[in-house]
Amino acid sequence: MPTFTTADGTRLAHHLRGAGEPLAVLPGGPMRASAYLGDLGGLTAHRRLALLDLRGTGDSAAAADPATYRCDRMTEDVEAWRDHLGLDRFDLLAHSAGAALAMLYAARHPHRIRRLLLITPNPSALGLRATPEDRLAAAAARAHEPWFPEAYPAFRAWLAGEADFDDVFLPFFHGRWDDTARAHADAESEQTNEEAADRYSAEGAFTPHATRTALAALEAPVLVYAGALDGGPRPDLARRTAECFPHAEVVVQPGAGHYPWLDDPAEFRGRVAGFLER
Repeated sequence: MPTFTTADGTRLAHHLRGAGEPLAVLPGGPMRASAYLGDLGGLTAHRRLALLDLRGTGDSAAAADPATYRCDRMTEDVEAWRDHLGLDRFDLLAHSAGAALAMLYAARHPHRIRRLLLITPNPSALGLRATPEDRLAAAAARAHEPWFPEAYPAFRAWLAGEADFDDVFLPFFHGRWDDTARAHADAESEQTNEEAADRYSAEGAFTPHATRTALAALEAPVLVYAGALDGGPRPDLARRTAECFPHAEVVVQPGAGHYPWLDDPAEFRGRVAGFLER
């Protein structure tokens, strides 16, 4: 397990899987250890994945200053990681909340990005965000599922701020609620640093106008990848995210939720590898 030290002395770890040209990967959560990404649906057949454990997660050390868990404060961790990998420019893939970090990094270090892949991204860094209405509309499309009658009222109450998060509505985040999805969901709590997650999007983390201005000049090609059944982002929000980049394309994976590599590994692998190898 390779490690490196950041500018403030925090030791970070990353995990290497597969062979070939490196693909740097940022996890979401926020602040979930990279283990949940697995091999990204077999993408290791095409690339050597370098999966970063953000500070305070997985095999990386906790931050001495908890304020450094704020998203924008970690962009220089990514830059230190790029330098550790020995890459002048790199392909960067980020999932969910990790996409906000990837966007901030690309805004600050655009010349370091060769390709940027945003998988079911949280576009908060751009001043965009999935609304409760978005999530409920996506959820309503699952009314034929056997778990829906119990899950939907709990989901609606949580989105309205009237109830706590409840595992009963975890199926809404997956295109297929099978044994693989259940095991993936069961591991989330032990893989997530909740204190760090609470600080990730703290006040001051995002300056959308400045970020949009910077990314409007990004020369690198960008892939914005959405699941057709995902509520955050729904395909429309993914398209609005792509409009913030001059060279972006959108892929919507049929039948997929927030973790598209679990719902149809072959489809995900083929789409992502095709973009990388173009």
